[in-house]
Amino acid sequence: MTASPRAVELALAAAQAAADKLGHDLLILDVSERLAITDCFVLASAGNERQVKGIVDEVEEKLRPLGAKPVRREGEREGHWVLLDFVDIVVHVQRDEERVFYSLERLWKDCPTIPFTDATVGAAAGAATSAPGAPASAGPLGGGSANAL
Repeated sequence: MTASPRAVELALAAAQAAADKLGHDLLILDVSERLAITDCFVLASAGNERQVKGIVDEVEEKLRPLGAKPVRREGEREGHWVLLDFVDIVVHVQRDEERVFYSLERLWKDCPTIPFTDATVGAAAGAATSAPGAPASAGPLGGGSANAL
């Protein structure tokens, strides 16, 4: 069993929404073989609590037109690690410190990844100038610098 086409569609849309709000170290894991409750985890990192909130809001906004609404939202008050449960997918948006400390990708290392390429990277490469402070590379999964584990 692999992730359903619906789960993959939602996961890719969630990852793109996170990338649009400068989320980095984006990773989509197919956890369907290991969990009965969801097909995919979407992991995204953010530099601070405000960015975590911005990413979370953007993910919800981008998935709403696809008919997806979170059935559960946890961790929003603290803003260190917010979990959005869309049933088919679970989105984890973590501050950089929590991402390194909890290292979900290590816990789920046996699960396959779903390739994601940030759609804005190609458009940005064609622009004459880049935004100050923007990452020079999208990293191995299209979402920023590789996570140093």
